[in-house]
Parts: sequence; C-alpha cells; structure tokens
Amino acid sequence: MKFEELNIPDKIMEGIRAAGFTECTPVQARTLPEALSGKDIAAQAQTGTGKTAAFLIAVFSRMLAVPLPGRGLSPRALVIAPTRELVSQIAAEAKLLGGPAGFRILPVFGGIDYLKQREDIAKGVDMLIGTPGRLIDYLKQKVYSLRKTQFLVIDEADRMFDMGFISDLRFMLRRMSPYDKRQSMLFSATLSHRVHELCYEHMNLPVQISLTPENITVEQIKQELYHVGKSEKLGLLLGIIRREPEGRYLIFCNTKAAVERIELFLNANGLAASPITGDLDQRKRMKVLSQFKEGTLPILVATDVASRGLHIDGVTHVINYDLPQDREDYVHRIGRTARAGAAGMAISLACEEYVHSLPDIEEYIRQKIPVMLLTDEMIVTDYRRVRARNKGAAPEKRYQGGKPASHVKGRGPQRQESRPPRRKVSPSRTENTSGRSENAGAHRPTRKYPSKNRPGGK
Repeated sequence: MKFEELNIPDKIMEGIRAAGFTECTPVQARTLPEALSGKDIAAQAQTGTGKTAAFLIAVFSRMLAVPLPGRGLSPRALVIAPTRELVSQIAAEAKLLGGPAGFRILPVFGGIDYLKQREDIAKGVDMLIGTPGRLIDYLKQKVYSLRKTQFLVIDEADRMFDMGFISDLRFMLRRMSPYDKRQSMLFSATLSHRVHELCYEHMNLPVQISLTPENITVEQIKQELYHVGKSEKLGLLLGIIRREPEGRYLIFCNTKAAVERIELFLNANGLAASPITGDLDQRKRMKVLSQFKEGTLPILVATDVASRGLHIDGVTHVINYDLPQDREDYVHRIGRTARAGAAGMAISLACEEYVHSLPDIEEYIRQKIPVMLLTDEMIVTDYRRVRARNKGAAPEKRYQGGKPASHVKGRGPQRQESRPPRRKVSPSRTENTSGRSENAGAHRPTRKYPSKNRPGGK
C-alpha cells in the first residue's frame, strides 16, 4: 500500500516524502486506515517495523482534520515513551514528518536544561513527547495541563511495566481528558494481560492489531553464532570488524565494565569506538548517538540501555559480544539492524560464561541460530593489549566512592616519596618547644581498685 492511497493531508505528505517513505510497512498498512478514521488503536508490533511513523502520521493528519480547541496550557497531543533515547528518536522523526505543517513539537526528559524545558512548555506546544518522570514533574507544577489534550500515544507499553513506570502512567491518564473525548493509541512488543487491562481501563474500545509473525526476529536479519573461548573473544571481535571495515557496528555487552574494556581495546587497535551506558551523562550520550547516526562514528559499544527504541538507519552489524541472559533482550538487540526492510547481520559470540542462555534464546525465537565454523585465521592474535582505565594512574587521582583513594576508610594517606618516614617515638618522650609533653593534659583512664585493695582502704 502506498501513502497516496490513504486520506493523508498534503502537508503531512510533504513530510512523508521528505523522510523518504514511499510504501507503507505492514504495521503502517494495518494501523493507518483505522487511526485516520479516529478509532483507538492497540497494536502489537516488532521493533524496527515503522510503528513510530505510523502513529505520528495518524496523529498529525488528525490534528489537521480536527478543530483546534481553546486548549490553554494543554498540548494537543501527548506521546509517552519509557527512555530518553526513544523520546529523542520520536521527536526527531516527528519534526521531520510534521515540520511542513508547522506543528510545535517539544521533547522533555531528564539530563537536559530543566528551566529551559519548563519555559518552552509554558509557551504552548502542539505535541509534547517525554518520559513519565519529567512529564509528571512539570504536570505537578501546573506548567501544563492534560484536560483538553486530544491525542494520546503510549509507546513501548510493555517496557513501561518492566521499568516500573505503570503507576506514573496511570497518574497522568487519570488527569487527562475523558477516554471518549480523545483518540488514544498504544504500541507494545507484547499485548500481555497487564497491557490489555490498561487498554480497557483508559481507552475507548480500541481496535486490536497484532503483527507478530511466526518468526519473532525480522527475516532480513542474517544471524550467525560462534562458539568461542572467553580468552579468544577479543581476537575474534577484531577479526570480524577487520573483514568488513566499512560496516557500522553496534556491539552489546552485559556489563558496564565490559563496555569500557571493549571501547579501550578497539581504540587502542586503530578502530574509532565510543561507549553508551546507563550512567553516561545525558549530553555525552546524545553527542555519541548523534555521531553514530551521522556515520562519523563507526562503532558504538553499549549495554542493554541501547537495545530498545533506538532507530539508527544504516547499522550493518549487531554483535553480541556477550550473549544476553534475558532471551527477549536478544530480539531487541538484533532489532537495531535491518530497520524498515533493510538487510542486516547479527553475530553472537557464545563463550563458556554466557552460553547457558543460548537454549532459552533459541526456544523463544523458535529457530536455531546457525553455528559458523571458527578457524584460526579468523582470530587476530597480534593485537595491542590495554589496561583498565584506573590502572597505572597516580594514587591521588584514583577515586573510590567520591573520595580520593588515600582517604578511603581503612586506608591511611599515601606517603609521598619526598617525605622521609617518621621515626616512631614514645609519646612520653615527644615534646614541643615549651618543654611540655604533647600528651600533657590528655585524659588517661583512672585505675580502679577494689575497695579492699585501694591504697589507704580497709
């Protein structure tokens, strides 16, 4: 189905053409006719199928068709997403699709100038996109209202439950316009019992659409698995990247420490890579993601914080340096490639530490991951080894718990080389210039004698 076949206003069609879209993806072909007619939607769809464009096109088209109310401080449309990265991604696509129509679109999330976001909301917006925490913060301050909001979108609803946002979500929904006075759309990887309950409680008889195929993973993703020893993983990783140096790689590790180690290793061996983890400063995270999306950074190393919601065109390879311990994380990770019909490669390194999760992953995706023959030529051995970040640093520059290591409880101050060691002197013989003992006047416990042994006692 082509977008021209649908009842989409000309201004929105300009945005669609600017985004380079020509034909509808399956999720768009199923949801757009229903959503454009004003019906509520509850859709189950895989990641990377174009669902973001589906709800944005529907909402923008309806915003042009439905009369503008005297909304005051109420945004016309509210989009709620679980992560900062997903909010940023939705906002970027919304500005592309809704730009020609002149809609004012604003993303809000933590880690960005708090007062500036507050001022921008107070000026009035057409579409407000944000994470639950920051949205509730401004809502409680009455910076904006939801009483006259006409359109609601909840993205990654199952993730909202997983991350503990459901109480925040219900808080906002109870303060919105009545369910029959607005159009609501919900998208989720799974329409679980909890998600169904949310639909029936806060939506107006939503049309349920399921687009989960027999294969949970996208067919365009070519999957490969290498059984490799833990000590050989670095060499194999380097060999894989060197075979296709023009690729754009997203490498997943299970821990923050592993991410930092891989980043250092790749940089030391002539490959430009940057990390993205949960505790990375928001501005730095956005800068790294921007560089990766623009293609100036060829390799991104991440924990699972990046496995959901990120839409980065042109990712050619996803490498599971560590097999995920959660089977659903495998699907979300490899879904970062082969976006919107493109082809992609997903390579997993199964070492003795994480191979135990492989049977559960294969049961979940209902297929065996092809095992590839590993040869000695594929493993690079002449690579440059690196130390951990903190090793080799001067003692006064190493920190533990926010304090220099020399002042950590249980450890004395580091002795400086220029200072000679102190000579141990008996306290009674340590005197100052006045001739008095330094311990003079110090409290000394009085020896207690039993009354019969006390001198002079009876």
